[in-house]
Amino acid sequence: MGVVNVTPDSFSDGGTYFDSFTAVNHALALEKSGADIIDIGGESTRPGASTISVEEEISRVLPVILGLRGALRIPISIDTRKAVVAEAAIAAGAEIVNDVSALQFDPVLAEVIRRHKVPVILMHMRGTPANMQKGPFAKNVFRDVSAGLRAAIARARRAKISRSQIILDPGIGFGKSYRQNFELLAHLERLAALGYPLLVGTSRKAFLGVTLGSATSPAAPGERIWGTAATITAAILGGAHFIRVHDVFEMAKVARVADAIAAEL
Repeated sequence: MGVVNVTPDSFSDGGTYFDSFTAVNHALALEKSGADIIDIGGESTRPGASTISVEEEISRVLPVILGLRGALRIPISIDTRKAVVAEAAIAAGAEIVNDVSALQFDPVLAEVIRRHKVPVILMHMRGTPANMQKGPFAKNVFRDVSAGLRAAIARARRAKISRSQIILDPGIGFGKSYRQNFELLAHLERLAALGYPLLVGTSRKAFLGVTLGSATSPAAPGERIWGTAATITAAILGGAHFIRVHDVFEMAKVARVADAIAAEL
């Protein structure tokens, strides 16, 4: 899954693809580089981020989705927590909803997903983007993530979203300590045992910056590519079905080799 942030403030590439023309060309380049899905988001969910209005979010993502209609041969995922945004994006051509709140931010979103019968990615997040890294963190990260994902599944099923539509995301970097992110990656098979496809997003995240640098001088987002590669390999060997990345050309090659190893496990 290749990331296209149509935002001025995302942690990894804020502002780089804020212009819709640039974002469309970037999405097409990601497809050519090996992406199987394009994930388009108009609201940053970086630590400390604030919510933007529905109107602002739609104004950012809709021109990009419409610009890709007929040009992109792979599915588009809309990264949103809002029902109105998802409805507009699906009407424009999006085929997947990626909800970092796991249907908690906007309960109406579940009805949109049910009605359109699109897949939904339910992500675990402790807190909200505005406060998730301020703690306190869970004492037992697996118990916390597993319970959160089970609750998300229950919400989806109560809304009559079919089991086959559900994809789970442990939410690496969303309300977890740096060590807990590595703990989740080291034992991802425990979450794969929930019985749903898993999506993992580690690309360029802060825990890699600190690991590759230090707490006071972390490696810059663009310098985290090989750290990302290590986590992508671990995720695939642990049972991940989807990986969400910024550096598609490089990570597609990493995934291909990791898949070959996983096939022999």
